Amino acid sequence: MICLLLTLLVGLFILIGTTLGNYLKENKKFINISIGLAFGVMIVLILFDIIPEAYELLVEGIKNIGLIVLLISTLIGFLVLVLLDSFIPHHDHESLHHHKHHSDKCHNEHLEHVGILATIAIVIHNIIEGMTLYVTATQDFKAGILLCLAIGLHNVPLGIVISTTLQKRKEMIIDSLILAISTFIGGLIMFFISNFVTDILVGILLSITLGMMTYITVAELLPQIIYNKDKKDSLLGISLGVLLLLFSMLLG
Repeated sequence: MICLLLTLLVGLFILIGTTLGNYLKENKKFINISIGLAFGVMIVLILFDIIPEAYELLVEGIKNIGLIVLLISTLIGFLVLVLLDSFIPHHDHESLHHHKHHSDKCHNEHLEHVGILATIAIVIHNIIEGMTLYVTATQDFKAGILLCLAIGLHNVPLGIVISTTLQKRKEMIIDSLILAISTFIGGLIMFFISNFVTDILVGILLSITLGMMTYITVAELLPQIIYNKDKKDSLLGISLGVLLLLFSMLLG
């Protein structure tokens, strides 16, 4: 039960991030930094967390067809968000991609869009992290404490991203609570059905998350950074995101 409480504690860091972002999201400079921060966070998660772990679980685990399973699962995750892209409240792609001076309304709609897509991908990612944290803590509680702190630290910028991209207060609160309990849900899954959860299943879920996060990074966040006039804010955000994530991973 104490190990489960650790997975619940991690969610509080999301709420810290969303609370901080909520108070500052009217500041355009802060929003630009947050978009850069989101980009930096996603890049580090993809390159130094998700890809190595998915590779280890699938390619080294299944051997012959592991790489094929990884690539297909990643493609599925990417295509799922492409499909959802047509159902989620949309932003104006034409205005975003062809006009540097797109309107504030278009900008806000795009942020809303990114926030919803990011929530979907991060929930899956957090559930897997909750599963990992629970198993780690049950085997070595001190290591579980360190991992809890590491996950918590990189949940803070994720919370900031969600609160600054979702413009409607009610929507932001609901999404924040969902994200906050998603790691705990992962812990509960391992608590009840740990004997049925295989490395291959976790590897497939990680690969699907990889595809989703790749879509968000390349198709949603990168265009915002490219057409942002204040490149210094974007670079500052990217640097902060990269440094914070790398520090949390080294700690874990």
